[in-house]
Amino acid sequence: MAEFQEKQRLQHETSMHKELEKLLTTAKGAEQEISRKDFDGFKNLFHRFLQAEGPSVKWDKIHKPPEDLIHPYDKIKAQGLPDSVATSLNKLVVVKLNGGLGTSMGCKGPKSVISVRNENTFLDLTVHQIERTTLKKRYQNIQYEPEYIPTFNIIYDKIWEPNSNEDTKKILQKYTHHRVHIHTFNQSRYPRINKESLLPVAKDLGMHGDQADAWYPPGHGDIYASFYNSGLLDQLIDAGKEYIFVSNIDNLGATVDLFILNHLMTQPKDKRCEFIMEVTDKTRADVKGGTLIQYDDKLRLLEIAQVPKAHVDEFKSVTKFKIFNTNNLWISLAAIKRLHEQNAMDMEIIVNPKTLDGGLNVIQLETAVGAAIKAFDNALGVNVPRSRFLPVKTSSDLLLVMSNLYSLDAGSLTMSKKREFPSTPHVKLGSSFTKVHDFLTRFESIPDMLELDHLTVSGDVTFGKNVSLKGTVIIIANHGDRIDIPAGAVLENKIVSGNLRILDH
Repeated sequence: MAEFQEKQRLQHETSMHKELEKLLTTAKGAEQEISRKDFDGFKNLFHRFLQAEGPSVKWDKIHKPPEDLIHPYDKIKAQGLPDSVATSLNKLVVVKLNGGLGTSMGCKGPKSVISVRNENTFLDLTVHQIERTTLKKRYQNIQYEPEYIPTFNIIYDKIWEPNSNEDTKKILQKYTHHRVHIHTFNQSRYPRINKESLLPVAKDLGMHGDQADAWYPPGHGDIYASFYNSGLLDQLIDAGKEYIFVSNIDNLGATVDLFILNHLMTQPKDKRCEFIMEVTDKTRADVKGGTLIQYDDKLRLLEIAQVPKAHVDEFKSVTKFKIFNTNNLWISLAAIKRLHEQNAMDMEIIVNPKTLDGGLNVIQLETAVGAAIKAFDNALGVNVPRSRFLPVKTSSDLLLVMSNLYSLDAGSLTMSKKREFPSTPHVKLGSSFTKVHDFLTRFESIPDMLELDHLTVSGDVTFGKNVSLKGTVIIIANHGDRIDIPAGAVLENKIVSGNLRILDH
């Protein structure tokens, strides 16, 4: 049986390689060379996919990470900062993962161009965060002479869909005269695989018509290969850069933190840290988030997809697995180069099944950037405050960051001092609010939410100006009904039903 399975694997791999070579003949020049590099990475992933047998982790080998490998942020901050951090800053590069298109929020372009606050997009806020004014305001004890102000390079990881590229180019033109150098590079383009034949769906390398559905970007774990293939990695190393700070562009809490940077740069030479993952305490809203574990004497990221069904409830427990990955990562450039050239960037494969419009079942093989932590030397976790994890994935998240719960200072959002509790309200908006355009038309102004604990809205609901929401508020418009919350209304611990009766909660 084993011999038969090995022959079958070889046959699948040989057939795949032949099809990929055929696809390459449909392109010329630079496009062919770029696609060849992409296909080299895809072949490696496909080979590992065929070799996989059983679960990627054995549950009885999972242990909580040792305390000396998860450093509390408070202790790092208590160490203070040296007189000059400019040297460390000049060795840092900021990488923002643009992720995908904002299709989940009804947008046609890349997510980074969505207006989040005061007409500022995600990218606007990122640039404002990084410019020197942000640093001077956040760290009052540090004084920079103008000639010593560090210049950052933002590498902006974008996907290759045409509507992403064009929108990205337009928005980047705004920053020509800023003190921020912005470079861009594309994610790899991998072929979707027919689930039955295990062969590419694509007929050529074009992106026209049905062919657009034949390709996919292989997750943010692809950053290592695409970064290397772009030539930017070598360029930055030659310029004296040592580390990248990687985060999702929709995480508005992911700012450059000088205390973490200083901690990274001051590790003993014989224990030089190559990878820091920021983690934060898990709440019941984060039970599906990946967590750090100790496995075979190495730190490792454990995602819910890797967990055997019998242990899923245990994985979701906030008592056993108390932290989760924010995807704010600090990574050594030299280590990325070394591991990529040694083909040692061992990341678990995420098999993502999809059904195309015509009904064809396909699979796409993906990886996650944080999963590479086990390949780096002297990796650490840093347990950071919740304020460093402020993602905007849905319109419910967008309502929170647009509200008076947060104040905006040079691109950084901080919880308002007027809120008595540091916790964020739980907000759940229904499907009528999913698309950003629909969301904006349903609010004449964003409600006062300083005293809100929980908000659920379902059905056809609109809000007038200067509405105030406090405590627990549940608004449910039945099918065919509409609820218009009048201007100036104050709802405190109320349930508003389809016929606009207001009841005490």
